[in-house]
Amino acid sequence: MSDTRDSDVRALPMPDLRGTFPGPFATSPYADAIEEQTANWLRTFPLTGSPGSAKVLCNITAQGVARVLPTADRDSLFLCADLFLWLTAFDDVHGESEGGRDPARLVRRISRCVRLLAGDDESASDDDAYTAALRDLLHRLRERATPTQYLRLTAHLRDNLFGILWEAHHLDRPDRISLSDYCAMRPHTVFVRTVMATAEVALGYELTESQRASAAVRELEKAVADLAGWINDLASYAKEAGRGGPTPVSLPVLLIRDRECGLEEAFRLASRMCEDQASTARIHITRLAADSKNALADHAHAMEAVAASYVWHIGHARYA
Repeated sequence: MSDTRDSDVRALPMPDLRGTFPGPFATSPYADAIEEQTANWLRTFPLTGSPGSAKVLCNITAQGVARVLPTADRDSLFLCADLFLWLTAFDDVHGESEGGRDPARLVRRISRCVRLLAGDDESASDDDAYTAALRDLLHRLRERATPTQYLRLTAHLRDNLFGILWEAHHLDRPDRISLSDYCAMRPHTVFVRTVMATAEVALGYELTESQRASAAVRELEKAVADLAGWINDLASYAKEAGRGGPTPVSLPVLLIRDRECGLEEAFRLASRMCEDQASTARIHITRLAADSKNALADHAHAMEAVAASYVWHIGHARYA
């Protein structure tokens, strides 16, 4: 990776992904329009309290979505950006900031969201900004997705909400989390499975159930999901550790405990784990993309863009 990314985590070892996801990454020509749209959407649904944090959030969301979906149309890009802005803001405000202090309140917030995801369209008269925004997103998603895509996407959103709750529950006691449990939950807290499901909607393809169940697709998606969570852990460690307070729940922290090593060695181990998953992803992308007219090829290219967006976004100022 570049020197900029290395400096973001204070020169701790970082994965070398130049051979697997080297960049520069394809980017939608609508990136600036996405950023303007998300800023407008936040004015309708004020999800963050600080104008400065809203600006940073709009920028990283817009630029990330522009790399996840470089060939998508404007409306798909706007919808996907608003969706991931909502998820990130919900996690920042209700998960990380207040979830550990008041888990019961977080449970109540999530329960309202789950009711909407399940189709229980309760009265909008007492919606807060997050519930109203989710209602808007679900209406727009139903208009674009097939019934199966919509069910899959809302299932992933429920996983995300549970992941936020799970992480908030463990914020003060990361020692209670096993490494295997963490690796299983991390894709849900970094939202990458939802990104994958959204890509199918936005790019207009849909895998059959037999294609989705194939070993190649499952292994590709797992490799990309693991890579997304782990490189995010490495990039965000310095910022999270610098806040003071509880030790961040992240891969390096768990490796320090399980391998009985120091921080630098934990970063080195985690970097090798990232490199291994990036290599696995690249092998499957190359194989599945060989038939350029098959939905599997579309999916391979989409997973490549998902991985590229996570590799790109760890160098963003949000993680400085």
